[in-house]
Amino acid sequence: MRRWIFGSTCAYLILALLVASPSALAATDVQGVIDNLKLWLMGFLASLATVFLIVGGARYVMAGGDPIKVEKAKSAIASAGLGFAFALFAPAAITIIQKIVGG
Repeated sequence: MRRWIFGSTCAYLILALLVASPSALAATDVQGVIDNLKLWLMGFLASLATVFLIVGGARYVMAGGDPIKVEKAKSAIASAGLGFAFALFAPAAITIIQKIVGG
């Protein structure tokens, strides 16, 4: 199961990079590239968090009352919540970094 999750995550990352590269390069200025990267970062983080949410939900359903499996499922669901929080915070973080750098 872990190999499948790792393989699908790597495949998604490679696909996202291949798709993101032309759109990031299509921008005419640096601000356009940064805006495109913000969107892609948010989308990637949200989709990865969704995968964690689905895996956690499936683990929870298949736990069968086993406390160890239930805790692993809750951990995956908590990781999904953290991932969604990062996806929401990504544009603000990039804006803060731009302000610090002076862009």
